[in-house]
Amino acid sequence: MAVHKLAPGSGLEGARVLPPALVPLDPLNEDLAPIGEALKARTEDVLRETRERTYDADLDTLVQESFERICTSSTIAVARLISGEGLDVAREAGRETWEIFGELAAHRAASLGLVTKRCLWWRNVMVEVIQDIALQLDSSPLALSQALSLLQMSLEFSLLRMSESFEAERQRVDEELARREEELGFLATHDALTGLPNRTLILDRIEQMLARCERRKSPVAALFVDLDNFKSINDTLGHSTGDELLRAVAERLEGVVRGADALGRLGGDEFVVISEEVSRGVGPELLAERLLEAFKQPFKLGADKQTRLLVTPSIGIALGERTTAEELLREADIAMYRAKWDGKNRYVIFETPMQDKIRHRMELEMDLRDALAKGEFFLAYQPTFALGNMSPTGVEALIRWKHPVRGVVQPDDFIPLVEETGLIHEIGKWVLDEACMQGAAWRNDGHPIGVAVNVSARQLDSDQLLSDLEGALARSGLDPGALTIEITETTLMRNVGETARRLIAVKDLGVRIAIDDFGTGYSSFGHLKQFPVDALKIDQSFIAGLSDNHEADTIIHTLVQLGKALSIETFAEGIERPQQLSLLQDEDCDSGQGFLFARPLDVPSTEAFLERWVKDGGVYSS
Repeated sequence: MAVHKLAPGSGLEGARVLPPALVPLDPLNEDLAPIGEALKARTEDVLRETRERTYDADLDTLVQESFERICTSSTIAVARLISGEGLDVAREAGRETWEIFGELAAHRAASLGLVTKRCLWWRNVMVEVIQDIALQLDSSPLALSQALSLLQMSLEFSLLRMSESFEAERQRVDEELARREEELGFLATHDALTGLPNRTLILDRIEQMLARCERRKSPVAALFVDLDNFKSINDTLGHSTGDELLRAVAERLEGVVRGADALGRLGGDEFVVISEEVSRGVGPELLAERLLEAFKQPFKLGADKQTRLLVTPSIGIALGERTTAEELLREADIAMYRAKWDGKNRYVIFETPMQDKIRHRMELEMDLRDALAKGEFFLAYQPTFALGNMSPTGVEALIRWKHPVRGVVQPDDFIPLVEETGLIHEIGKWVLDEACMQGAAWRNDGHPIGVAVNVSARQLDSDQLLSDLEGALARSGLDPGALTIEITETTLMRNVGETARRLIAVKDLGVRIAIDDFGTGYSSFGHLKQFPVDALKIDQSFIAGLSDNHEADTIIHTLVQLGKALSIETFAEGIERPQQLSLLQDEDCDSGQGFLFARPLDVPSTEAFLERWVKDGGVYSS
């Protein structure tokens, strides 16, 4: 059989070689095995010649290397087959050939046509090498024909298996691509943390519900659910605990909503429930009540489920018939913020005037962010007295905001916003610095008084409070024992372990600690013993009831006796009438403050008050 050496680059048609006529392979000619053994030794020749004829500068290096590896393994497989090792041995040796060919084609690294073309080029080179070997060995024509038949059979078998491998690999790749496409589609419309629909999918579902309900003339309700004080949980317990809590909240909400309702997470600690076919006054309120009820049991977190967190939500409800999805969510969001302003852990239904209040609040927040830099804050000081001899013992520093347009803004109107926005840390640091500087100045002027500063829950949640205290004392030179920080009873009980640790550190600085609004929270005798408390400030609501009802008198007696049992100073807030003062003195309450003695005063008025007390010889006069 005449075989011509083909020039490289001649195209697919250049690879055409007439297949050898198939001859009987049984029995194998005795000259056949030496051809196979010699072919094994010529493997590098086959590789080199095939590389020269098929070289393509534009071909990816990894693809070219794969082809060369296949050329070597295929040559060895055919040589072993010709040498008489059997079909099974040759099939195993050639397995890599069709698997790699299939992968190349399936992954689009090389086209099926290019893969087939390479097979034919390799076959051409193999024919020439086998013919050359047969000539050198002086093999019989039958042995040469059988060797070429085995080569052709191997090629056809490889092409067949390559096609099968290609189809199997392509199917696997297509399935993988489909799976990934499905995953990407899910991720694009669902929250990665909780698996709930995200804002994109929720907006789409709202639009669908609105379209249906417009035809039915029934409203759609959006319930915007936001966790109260979630940032403080992240700050104190860490983001991993916060994420675990969000997943637990999602599971609990899923157990409450109806199957026809849509539940989603909008981001952060914001969730939304969308319900159709509801009516004002019945449907959304009942659903909101169920949502609030779902939060009454604490969440058990951690690997051992020993971390217990009681979390409350604020819920805003908006109803719409022809509004857009974005408008419906925005109105529910506004109502949710109103629920937070009204005290949290409740729901509020959107009403149009709320938009004006939101705008006012946003303007207030923007003004607040500039107030400290512009020097608009100042402190007022309310004197405190020892009720035994009516001598002034100190002053309580109270922040005020003098806005150039709004005038003097009362604390109740801006302190909650200061805490929500996180400005409390910066502003609280300023209050400490200012109060300590002023307290040190008065003491240097001969007034042996202390100064008390209120500390918020957000400040107590961070170790920054300790560095702020150290800095204020160092800069002012104030005796640490002359400074008292006041913490509300509810703040004290938020995170007992961390709070106790920080308050012990505060005491190590020499600073006094007072519990403000005592009697309105949930502390107990056992809890109080955990904290290094110096004073209990009895809430003014109990003082207001003195002499008017027996119950108030009993409460005051109990609280004063509790303080004495714990060796803690008792302090009465909001003393406004002489009868209240007399009863507190009879109960042997240690200290107090109130309008009966003095209202909060600016610095000059406070100094005048103290000077007058000295001038009057220590006699109290209102």
